[in-house]
Amino acid sequence: MYPLDNRVQEYAWGSRTAIAELLGRSSPSPRPQAELWLGAHPSAPSRVERGGHWESLLEVIANAPEDQLGAAVVSKFGPTLPFLFKVLAAETPLSLQAHPNAEQARAGFDAEERAQVPLSSSRRQYKDRNHKPELLCALGPFELLCGFRRASETARFLAALRIEPLSASVAALEHEPNSERIKSLSSWILSLDEPKRLDLVAAALEACQKHAQTGGQFAGECSWAVRIASLYPGDIGVVMALLLNLVTLEAGQAIYLPAGNLHSYLKGVGLEIMANSDNVIRGGLTPKHVDVGELLRVLTFTDGPVQIISPDGEGPERIYGTPASEFCLSRITLGGSDGLASGRSGSPPADGFRADERLGPEILLCTEGNFTITSSDGTSRSVPKGASWFVPAKSGTYGLKGAGTLFRARVGAL
Repeated sequence: MYPLDNRVQEYAWGSRTAIAELLGRSSPSPRPQAELWLGAHPSAPSRVERGGHWESLLEVIANAPEDQLGAAVVSKFGPTLPFLFKVLAAETPLSLQAHPNAEQARAGFDAEERAQVPLSSSRRQYKDRNHKPELLCALGPFELLCGFRRASETARFLAALRIEPLSASVAALEHEPNSERIKSLSSWILSLDEPKRLDLVAAALEACQKHAQTGGQFAGECSWAVRIASLYPGDIGVVMALLLNLVTLEAGQAIYLPAGNLHSYLKGVGLEIMANSDNVIRGGLTPKHVDVGELLRVLTFTDGPVQIISPDGEGPERIYGTPASEFCLSRITLGGSDGLASGRSGSPPADGFRADERLGPEILLCTEGNFTITSSDGTSRSVPKGASWFVPAKSGTYGLKGAGTLFRARVGAL
């Protein structure tokens, strides 16, 4: 088992306090810290400590894939770690974005390779050939936009706003409130030329400012639209945001984001686990490259409410269920009351946990308290708050003792 040294990604939307405080470093940090990457993605691989020196986890796995990943993982996913684990800290909204499915990712990557778009280019959208389903688990209150709201509710919302440039589209949506109309409306909004786009954003902003003061059902959506517009003046993402579900997660709750889901994380600190990919197709709320044609090709327009996931299970380990085969996230709570939302009620958190059945690699991250991890050979190591460890498949079983909360990232169904 190896302690990890993980790369902090500094993006403008990040927090100056959340990641620094988790890692026990000086806070506030000199620059916004947006993500902490735990894994073996080529863009920012973690390092592991072996024999008193640090090595790239990417290289450690490449040199002995079956030892590190296990034969079952290599057989199903190849000689690479199939998931990427992150701490995400959003102080301001991220771009509106979606991720491709597996077929789209392969085609998009190959097309950009043929076009000789450098991986470092700001216009590069496909950094690899992998799809990117993901799970976000909140560590505290977390606000986000996620998926298209039920068409009938969006028709009622937009009708109440009375945005003149949208009047014909809203009338059509009221007549036929379904996902096809949402698709047509989205395509029309995203394809406007610049003068019409600026007029629409200005009209939407004025309507949202008025509606936010009423305190009605959609006042929260309008308040966020006003804030977003102040950060990204004239950005068409302000209008697209009005079509999406506004969701607030409490600590311990999670959402699963399949391919094609249009979303934006607005504010909060959480854990992300995803297929090992960095493919992002942006749709607004960003100065970065937006390819409307590619976005519309990738998006799914299924409308409806968002399913919030609570962890399920008995005893100290609770699992966040998803259909993803690349990853599985669970939360282990030991030595005291569980301060996070739990799944089914069961016995109080236990004094110890043992991982008896392991088929692949794992990454462990302590977010509260202090743990001791003991490997099958009897060697014990400390895992304080902010510490993370890579557990290769060959390591066999291990045990945990201590008090606090620890998250366990591993491969999903094998």
